[in-house]
Amino acid sequence: MIIGIDLGTTNSLVSYWQDGKTLLIPNALGGVSTPSVVSVDKHGEILVGQIAKERLISHPHLTASTFKRFMGSQKTYQLGTQRFSPEELSALVLKSLKQDAEVHLGTTVTDVVITVPAYFNDHQREATKTAAEMAGLNVVRLINEPTAAAMAYGLHEYDSSDERKFLVLDLGGGTFDVTLLELFAGVMEVKASAGDNMLGGEDFTHILIDGFIQYQNQHKHTTTEFWQTHLARLYDIAEHAKQQLSHQNHTTLNFTTEEQTYTWSITHQEFETLCTPLLNRFTAPIEQAVRDAKLKIKTLDAIVLVGGATRMPIFKSLVARLLGRFPTASLNPDEAIAIGASIQAGLIMEDKALDELILTDVAPYSLGVETSVEVGNNERRSGIFAPIIERNTVIPTSRVESFSPVHDKQTQIDFSIYQGEARLVKDNIKLGELVVHIPPAYHNKSTQVNAQVRFSYDVNGLLEVDISVDGSNKQYNLVIENGAKRLSPQELEASRQKLANLKIHPRDHAVNRNLLARAERLYAQRLGHDRQELGRLIAWFESVLDTQDTDKIRHESVKFTQWLDAIENRDDWL
Repeated sequence: MIIGIDLGTTNSLVSYWQDGKTLLIPNALGGVSTPSVVSVDKHGEILVGQIAKERLISHPHLTASTFKRFMGSQKTYQLGTQRFSPEELSALVLKSLKQDAEVHLGTTVTDVVITVPAYFNDHQREATKTAAEMAGLNVVRLINEPTAAAMAYGLHEYDSSDERKFLVLDLGGGTFDVTLLELFAGVMEVKASAGDNMLGGEDFTHILIDGFIQYQNQHKHTTTEFWQTHLARLYDIAEHAKQQLSHQNHTTLNFTTEEQTYTWSITHQEFETLCTPLLNRFTAPIEQAVRDAKLKIKTLDAIVLVGGATRMPIFKSLVARLLGRFPTASLNPDEAIAIGASIQAGLIMEDKALDELILTDVAPYSLGVETSVEVGNNERRSGIFAPIIERNTVIPTSRVESFSPVHDKQTQIDFSIYQGEARLVKDNIKLGELVVHIPPAYHNKSTQVNAQVRFSYDVNGLLEVDISVDGSNKQYNLVIENGAKRLSPQELEASRQKLANLKIHPRDHAVNRNLLARAERLYAQRLGHDRQELGRLIAWFESVLDTQDTDKIRHESVKFTQWLDAIENRDDWL
């Protein structure tokens, strides 16, 4: 069995392909969507998902979220006494999804298809694979998120023999991807991809946070430093306000302390104005994908929206204005990518229901080497990027280019390998390097020395570089598995042991732990009588859990839930 995982910035889902259809796997709380949040409790136990999300407000210093954005970077997160990399936090989310799948399927699961943003660079893709290995999973394929979504849409909406062109706009919590695909005679071919890895729904939430703080600083004479200590609560208020503005014309943000209540009212039009700089950033990736695909917008059969953030009316309006037509979202935008991941898993398992479907993809970035160019008067300028495989080349692919030494007495050529679109290599990402020695017999001006550089790139993001020199039998080879930052076996094992030694709270207690986390979140939000009442309720329910009486816990948890519902719905503070 191969499962599919949509490892999202905000939420993650796990799915599988069976009997000709996709099935989404529920987590311990019964939902199919698991928040990509990790927290550590007072006993040092790891909490993942909804339980951890509830603690973003009550225990922000012990909770981490949106770490997907920093995959492949040096950023770390301090949770209590322990420090985690984004890969380790992602591994904890993946491990939780793996456990959910094993409980649901009744068998051990190791093989997985994981979706990644189309515009994830090789370092970020490698970091995703590393996180999966830490979680005990074997990645059989990484698939681009909008490609997965388009597969789901194409399979559910059209017969495989149909000819259709899709523009998929994938706006998740942390990333924006654009992919143009064509479905023809059972072949789904990716024509072009583009995107922005630092543009997502979270940024719209932070626009509201910044606007709220700026308003209070101007009218209530507060300071930014004051609000820095309340960012977790502000985030919750702003997220709710963003959702409110998706279906009503205005909303009010309320923030209450022991001394004062701070409010800020904002209309949908004012929100759109504040978001103008963000909205402007969507144009370039869309234009690039359409231009690279050499297609016209008017020839498209559908513009498909996936990702929870596409529900925002301001985004839908932008797309309609920019492309001159309304987009469609006939599938649940939160689930489309996970559905596509399971379809890819079914393809790999050679399921007969998918016999007539073939998928092709493209390289999201250009790949090449550093060179120098002559600028006149025997002067040369170095640090110039020479692409060998250009972006949106159909993969797998293999391309070769010829390079010569700069000086006639040069004894070696240093080939530095880069990924990106900038003219100067300093603005691209370095993946690795190879030093090629030139035979002494060729050190004279009368003979031209050529090094043949071949790049081979496959569907899993594995780049192989082969270099040969004219007149030499020596071959040079470098395999770059999704980037240069791959952990050594020792480093990977150390991280595995670190995660294995963590105390992860038992899955079957998740419902009760989630109730407590929810109560603690409400306690942090409320004041006065509500806070006193919540304090008593929390202490009471903790004493119930201490009895370890399963029947009593089950009975009393129902009452505890009803009390929390009543408090949360009482004069809703948002």
